[in-house]
This record gives sequence, structure tokens and C-alpha cells, in this order.
Amino acid sequence: MPSLTGAVVLITGANGGIGTRFVEQALARGAAKVYATARSPREWNDDRVVPLALDVTDPASISAVVEAAPDVTVLINNAGASVPSAGILTHSDEDIRRNVETNFLGPLFLARAYAPLLSGRPGAAIIDIHSALAWFAVGGIYSATKAALWSATNSLRLELAPAGVHVVGVHVGYVDTAMAAHVDDPKTDPADLVGAVLDATERGEYEVLADETSVQLKAGLSAPIEALYPQLRTA
Repeated sequence: MPSLTGAVVLITGANGGIGTRFVEQALARGAAKVYATARSPREWNDDRVVPLALDVTDPASISAVVEAAPDVTVLINNAGASVPSAGILTHSDEDIRRNVETNFLGPLFLARAYAPLLSGRPGAAIIDIHSALAWFAVGGIYSATKAALWSATNSLRLELAPAGVHVVGVHVGYVDTAMAAHVDDPKTDPADLVGAVLDATERGEYEVLADETSVQLKAGLSAPIEALYPQLRTA
């Protein structure tokens, strides 16, 4: 079962509200080293933290990070992009490509690059941060990419289980970070989210439904489509 004690953790999007909490809580749980990656990495006041530059949309950047950090035991795919407009037909080409590359291809390619190194390694785990909007298509391309990542995480879990790599998928609604600053709805504290994710990982769980929104939306998948999207009844 994965444990953070003595782990070597790599976190994407480490500069953000959720990423920062992952760094802090991984260290608090006994991680031996944390690679804190971001497009523009910052300094940390802890010798156990190694800042690394990583652009998850750039294959060369992914290769460079794998070469610089080959001892990883826990990979946390946290970096993400959002888009202000919810209409999937109104997104710009740039917004669509940025969301697909950041939210879906980046985590998938990073997991693929690390899979041979994680295989057979004690305590090996991959944690993918999805979204409740993977199950509720009101976020346009953001919802679509998070749904794709959810599916890819399920595939990774099946393919990597025989090699002893534990794969965790995380669903959550709004989190109190800069990305959701414009939202007035209830938000999860990022520290609470990260604590729940790491608790679940160390218990050997495969999926985290971090708030009531995620619980309700997953349950709603078994209902008729008109129940999830009542506007279809009057379309």
C-alpha cells in the first residue's frame, strides 16, 4: 500500500493553491524528497524540496524532468488549465488546444514516461486530479478534458496494477484557489482536499470523491440523461 513516509514525490503545478498544499502535506507525512514542478518554479524554504521547470504540454520538458528526477515513487498530476467561457462551440482554437494539452495529454504523457520507472518500485503511486465537471458537461472543453482524464486514469489503473503501481483518481467541485476566485458557490479548502487525497492514497483507495457535489454527480450518472440535464426536456 502506498505511503508518504520516505516517498519521493513529484507534483505538477506545485506553485498553485492545491499544489502548494501537496508539497507541504507530503513533507509533513514524511516524504524524503519532493520535486515541486511548474513552468516557472519558485524557491522553497526546505532542503527536501527540489524545484524543477516543467511544461506538461512540451514532450521535451517532460523528458528532461524524468531524466532529472528518476527516483520518483509518487507522481501527482495536479497541473491544470481552465477556460472562462463555458460554451464548447464558442471556445477559441487556442483555448481548446491548451485545455486538451494541459488537462489530458500532459498527465497521460507524464504517466506514460514514468510508468517504467514506477513499475515494481515499493509504494509506487500515481494521483490524477480530475474534476466533478468530468461528470457534468457545463464546463465546455474543461469538462471534456477532465472526462477524458478520468477515462485515461481508469485505463492506467488497470494497466499498472500488475506492476504494483497504485492509481488514484480525484474528483472535486470548486476549490478555494485563484482558479475559482470568480465563483460564489461553496468551495473546498485546498488543505482539506489534499489531506483527504493523501489519506485515501495511504489507505489504498482508488477514487476520491472530495465533496458532496462529486458524490451527487457520480450517483447521477446512472439516471436518465434528462435528470442530469433537465433543460433537455424543453429543448
